[in-house]
Parts: sequence; C-alpha cells; structure tokens
Amino acid sequence: MSDLIPTVQDSDQPQRRHPGKGRRKGRVNNRGRQVSPQAQTEIQALLGDRSRQRDLLIEHLHLIQDYYGHISAQHLAALAEEMKISQAEAYEVATFYAHFDIIKEGEPTPAPLTVRVCESLSCQLKGAEQVHDALLAGCDASEVRVLKAPCMGRCESAPIVEVGHNHVPNATAEQVLKLIDDNDIHPVKVNSISLDTYRASGGYEILEKCQDNRLSYEEISGVLNDSGLRGLGGAGFPTATKWKFVKQAQGPRLMAVNGDEGEPGTFKDRHYLEQDPHRFLEGMLISAWAVEADEVYIYLRDEYPHIRALLLQEIDAIEKAGLVATGKIHLRRGAGAYICGEESAMIESLEGKRGYPRQRPPYVAQVGLFNRPTLVNNVETLFWLRDILEKGADWFSSQGRNGRQGLRSFSVSGRVAKPGVHLAPAGITLEELVEEYCGGMAEGHQLKAYLPGGASGGILPASLGNIPLDFGTLEDQGCFIGSAAVVVLSDQDDMREVALNLMRFFADESCGQCTPCRNGTEKAVQIMEAKDWNLPLLDDLGQVMRDASICGLGQAASNPVQSVVKHFSADILASDGGQH
Repeated sequence: MSDLIPTVQDSDQPQRRHPGKGRRKGRVNNRGRQVSPQAQTEIQALLGDRSRQRDLLIEHLHLIQDYYGHISAQHLAALAEEMKISQAEAYEVATFYAHFDIIKEGEPTPAPLTVRVCESLSCQLKGAEQVHDALLAGCDASEVRVLKAPCMGRCESAPIVEVGHNHVPNATAEQVLKLIDDNDIHPVKVNSISLDTYRASGGYEILEKCQDNRLSYEEISGVLNDSGLRGLGGAGFPTATKWKFVKQAQGPRLMAVNGDEGEPGTFKDRHYLEQDPHRFLEGMLISAWAVEADEVYIYLRDEYPHIRALLLQEIDAIEKAGLVATGKIHLRRGAGAYICGEESAMIESLEGKRGYPRQRPPYVAQVGLFNRPTLVNNVETLFWLRDILEKGADWFSSQGRNGRQGLRSFSVSGRVAKPGVHLAPAGITLEELVEEYCGGMAEGHQLKAYLPGGASGGILPASLGNIPLDFGTLEDQGCFIGSAAVVVLSDQDDMREVALNLMRFFADESCGQCTPCRNGTEKAVQIMEAKDWNLPLLDDLGQVMRDASICGLGQAASNPVQSVVKHFSADILASDGGQH
C-alpha cells in the first residue's frame, strides 16, 4: 500500500517554523498522496452530477474501470477526495474486488483488451486450460491480456471465454482469436418477455391487488407458508417465516435481492432473468410490499452485464407505467467476489465496503443494510411468487418425488448430453435427472460421480445416484443441495484434479477476514498439489475450517476433499502415494 499512497517527504516550498524550543520543522502538505488537479478534474467530469454518498464507492470505481480500463493511483486518490473518504479506505475496497485493476505509481497500464478464460470445474472438464494456453500463445501481450477467472455463470456452454466484458460460449482458441482480429465481439442477446407481453398475461395484477389492499399480508403469507416455498439461493430458509421475522422488526425496513450467484455450476438465476425479468420484478415488489420495505437494492454479479442492461431498461419501464415509485429500486453491480453471495457480505458490499461477512447475531433481518431491518431474498425465490399466488399453494406443494415437495431448478453441467437449467420435482434422484431431463450421459462417458450442490456441496459417487435431491436429504453423506448446481462427472475424470480445482477456487475466493479459512484453504492447496496427500493433516485442516471459520465459505471448503477421500481412495492413491 505504501507504493500507492506514499508519504510526502520533501518539498521545494519553504518550511514553516513552529514556535518553541527546538524550532521543529512542520509539514507543508498533508500526509498521503497529493491529489493531482488533472486527475481531480477528470474524476469530477466522470462522476458528473452523480451523488457522492459513501455507499456508491464501488459504483464509482466501476465508472473509472469501465472508462479507462484500469484505476490509476491518481484517479483513486481523486475519487477519495471527491467522496470525502480516506485514500486508505478507497484503496482497501478497490483492491478487495477482482474486477478492479489498480495500477500503482510507475507500473505499466494493462493491455487495452482483457480476455478471461473461466477455470471453474465445468469449464476445466471441457478443455478450458488448453484454450487459455493457446490464447496466451496466440495473443500479442501488448494488445491483449489473457487471464484465468472463476466461474462466469455459463456452465452449460463450457468452456467460456470473456472478451472485454462479453462472453463467448463453447469457446475455442481459434474462434476467440478470429473474433478479436475481426473486432467482432458483441453483448449476449436475449429474447426476454417485454412489459406489455407480461401484462397481457395477467402480469402485475397481484401486485396491484396488494397495493390496493384487495389482498392482505395475512392472505399472501398464508399461501406461501402452505406452499412450503423456501429460499432457493442455498440456505433453504422458509420464505414466509423470513417475511415474518423482518416484519416484526421495527422499521423503517429495506429489501436486498441476492443476484450474486457465484457458486461454480450455478446459473439458474441468470436463466430466469434472461427469460422473464418481470416475473422476478413482480415477485420482488410483492415481497417489498409485504414487509413494508421503503427501498429495494438488487445486487447483481458483474459477470452479467447483459442482464444489468436488461434490468435497467425494464425497471425504467415499470416506473413509467406507474407500477413502482421512481427511485425505489436500486440496481448495484458486484465486482468479482464470490464471498458476496453470503448475505451479510453482500450487505457490506452494498454499503460500498469490502465484502466481509458479519459476525451474527444480530442477523440482517434485524440489523441489515444501513443498520435497518432487511429482507434478503434470492432471485429464483422471488421468481416463483406470482405462480404460487395465482395457482395456489397446492400447485407448488403437490410437486415432488420420493416424499419431497415443490419444484427445483437444477443447473446441470458437465458430462451430460443436454446441460442447462432443468425444472424438475424436488426429491428427484441424480439418475432420474440425467436420464429424464438431460438426455443421458454425454457420448462415450459413464457416470462416475456428481456434485449435488456446486463446489461447496460435496461430491457423491455414482453408487449414491439414487438419493433424493432436496434440502435435508444429503447431509448424512456430508453433502447438501444448496442452490442445486449439479456437475456430473464421468469415468474420464480424475477425482484428485476435481478436488484440487475446487480447493483452488476456495483459496482464491477466501475474503481473508478469518485465519482458519484464509490459511487453511491455501495450505490445503499446497498439500493437494503434492504427489502424496497428507491425509491426516488435510482432515485436521478441514475440521478447523468447519469449526472456526466465520462464514459458510470456510465451513464448507473441505467438503469436496472429504468426499473424495471417503469415496475415491483409488484416485488418491493413483500416484503411488497417500499418507494415511
């Protein structure tokens, strides 16, 4: 940090003298980097008439990054001055998030174009490493910077390459190089349902009934309670109960929507927002009405720029239609931090801070965004509200298999013939899901294992492919369904490499706040990169992380390793090693 914000040591101006013994020399300038007049003028012009309020720090950092392609030390200092915060505070936030390129004094600026190759498990299975290496060799480093990046939320189209801020699905190195040479990179196009089309099918009628007091809070929450709808972001907390907790807290209240689905293998929220954004927006506004939230903040992962553009367009449309007051909905960008999928870390990020999870209690339902009681819901949870309220609780609760209730949106990727989002009954088994919805295994592959709940949900062998997939059905196996991100593995996959890929992800994404997670994940990677795994030490590390980490990242980071050790000892010992 001293390279970025040096202390002023000398000055050509005459030194002031202080009275008293010793006649001590005083400073002409304040401590810290002096703000360049040119940088200050540039930042003022870039911000224009936008508010300088503290919680907009990340939004303003995005403005600089988008315009200049990086954030220089001078611009960061000028932004801090403009927002009346310390340079250290601006620096610690800017350097926390992966999508901000902070350039220290004297460092070269990055190449004008950045290409990111996804290295998540689904993309690794489809040859992402080879694509990365070929791009690195084929690009002029002075013009194109090639980086590896975590999951981009398009696992069904692996491998994914991001050129600038636009995704190339099912990418090959040759295809990407040609797109760069031809300057033919465009945003993802989606065919979403417009406001007029949505309203023509009864859209926003339930919201209007709520606003006109033709439906009561008791009626709405009663239907949701009977339906059994639970949070579909991973925790599975009953939706009606969460409403109740927030409503019991003394107002004024706020609502925050978690659209930061960064769990490797998860892309269902992106799928529904692309298809039918107004079904989500109506569910969101019904929820805000139910808990009497004054304002709503949508936290959308930065990997979805096309959805940001879409939501800005459709939020403007419903404001003009008089369905919501102008300024009630705030759309905020994440900046490349998986930890911000944890609700309290998301709250910190919405306040313009580093995404550090909070110690609990208090819970965000009582003390959340800006210290106000805050309802936090996942995108998909809100997406289902209209259908449940229109069709009744029985419509939703009557779905299910193997004694389970409801529907689940499974994000399926990996070695299946038809990856994608598959809406299926809760309690369906992996074997049924693959055969009935995914067209079976990909040609030439036999089922070996699967991740039922993304990177943190553990790994199960094919022999346990008949377990119902739902909340509470996998815990006995050391796994959980989470956001229902299913990654299917085959006989052609090395389980050592699978587990290492996932642990590297956790090590990269640890926020660094607590020692068990910060050091534990890094140490685990070192052990797993060795030819022989020190299994007793890995087990000890996992136990410490589970017991002492502040949030779910550290608590669940060892799940894939524990699963592989338990179910795939042959893979671990394949290198003629393994300490037991």
